[in-house]
Amino acid sequence: MYKTENFEISMQELAAFARVLSHPARLSILKFLASSKQCISGDISEKIPLSRSTVSQHLKELKLAGLIQGSVEGTRINYCLRKDTIDSMIDQFSDLFDEIKPKTGHSC
Repeated sequence: MYKTENFEISMQELAAFARVLSHPARLSILKFLASSKQCISGDISEKIPLSRSTVSQHLKELKLAGLIQGSVEGTRINYCLRKDTIDSMIDQFSDLFDEIKPKTGHSC
């Protein structure tokens, strides 16, 4: 048994999501996809300063976390953001930060 199992499922999920976001390459990929306003077809490594295989591994992590989706079209894979997952995580992080935000007049 892992100690993380002692925590609420929602906290475990939020922590797993935070781990996915903990790498600057994955954040850069998400920002790139968001700025594109459409699905990206082609080599994202041309836009991210990493090798194709490294970008591919980060795309895999993002896909496993449900943040992006990829669909095969001929010899290309189209990548785009998953709005439903991102909206859900925004809500969960917002709720967490609302709970832990220091109250006025609260100090050490």
